[in-house]
Amino acid sequence: MSQSNSSPKRPFIVVVMGVSGCGKSTVAELVAKELQASFKDGDELHPPINIERMSQGIPLTDQDREPWLHLVKTYAIDSTADGEPCVIACSALKKSYRDILREAGDVWFVHLEGSKELIANRMRSRTGHFMPEALLESQFAALELPTNESQVVSVSIDATVDAVALSAAHTLKAHPVFAKRYTLEAETQNN
Repeated sequence: MSQSNSSPKRPFIVVVMGVSGCGKSTVAELVAKELQASFKDGDELHPPINIERMSQGIPLTDQDREPWLHLVKTYAIDSTADGEPCVIACSALKKSYRDILREAGDVWFVHLEGSKELIANRMRSRTGHFMPEALLESQFAALELPTNESQVVSVSIDATVDAVALSAAHTLKAHPVFAKRYTLEAETQNN
């Protein structure tokens, strides 16, 4: 059975992932604007106990993260229920974490890659974030690179935040799944 153009769009979910300090929140917000999608910072969904632990320099365990990941997944499902896409900033450090998020639907990951030195420098220059630089080592230790996983785009953060976000958005839009969506939207707007 073929789908007609009047059938509802299958919403996509983009998770901008990586270690703390790589620019997930800022890049994800810019990618959301470029893709005309809603945005959510996954840090806002952490239970207070997780934020307290991280603020004290205590790395989260898998058991600490699992309920949070399910909250992120639920948010993704709820926010795309209307057929519109969303972009979420979420560390998604391990494959098992990404697999939980994949349960939400058509999930794409944008992995922000950068050296420890670059990210540590960025962490030192930011203010008002609960995650101390001291936890960066534990973030890299927990990170399982998303090699050989489907629907993953890796983007180097060795550029301005705007350039990183545009690179991510353009790479996504070039994929046939996204290209079809944005071509149809452009045609609809022009008619």
